[in-house]
Amino acid sequence: MAELRSFIFLDRLQPQTMSYLGSWIRGSLPRQNEAAQIIEVAPGLDIEPLTDVALKHANVRAGILVVERQFGYLEIHGSTDEVQAASSAVLDELGATAADATKPEIMASRIITMLDPQHAFLINRNKIGSMALPGESLYVMEMQPASYAILATNEAEKASRIKVVDYRMIGATGRVYLSGPEADVRQAADAAEAALGGMH
Repeated sequence: MAELRSFIFLDRLQPQTMSYLGSWIRGSLPRQNEAAQIIEVAPGLDIEPLTDVALKHANVRAGILVVERQFGYLEIHGSTDEVQAASSAVLDELGATAADATKPEIMASRIITMLDPQHAFLINRNKIGSMALPGESLYVMEMQPASYAILATNEAEKASRIKVVDYRMIGATGRVYLSGPEADVRQAADAAEAALGGMH
């Protein structure tokens, strides 16, 4: 029986969160304000039959289907009703509820003010999203399970005018990098932490 590591519903994909996703996914491109569901399971290969259930049950499109060393990931998107129908079918297949998913654990959460130019340069060498600029504040967060990174990013973007520099939602841990003016970054940090805290 698969372990349900995360079961994350996003009511409205935010522009930067969506665009970042579109920069690396190999499946269907999501659209701004679409609903999305992210499912993470262990062992990883168990995501394949769950994908079959989701796609056959409702009119949704798959953006992510990844099987890595330990975990499997599925992201589907579409209208709210269709995403929820597909998600319910997956839960039925698992014999689980959304509440059975592993609760997120924040492992690190810091704000770095007045980013040094060298530090900004190093961060930007590895980013996929926007550039962190010298003098901006930078918010970094790490969590388990990894897929909660997209929830933290999406909710932070809803709450504040920040830049999404990077978020990594696959692997042993998830990571989020957000930058902007200090007040906006603090507001985003509060929203990100509240989103993960609300999953308990």
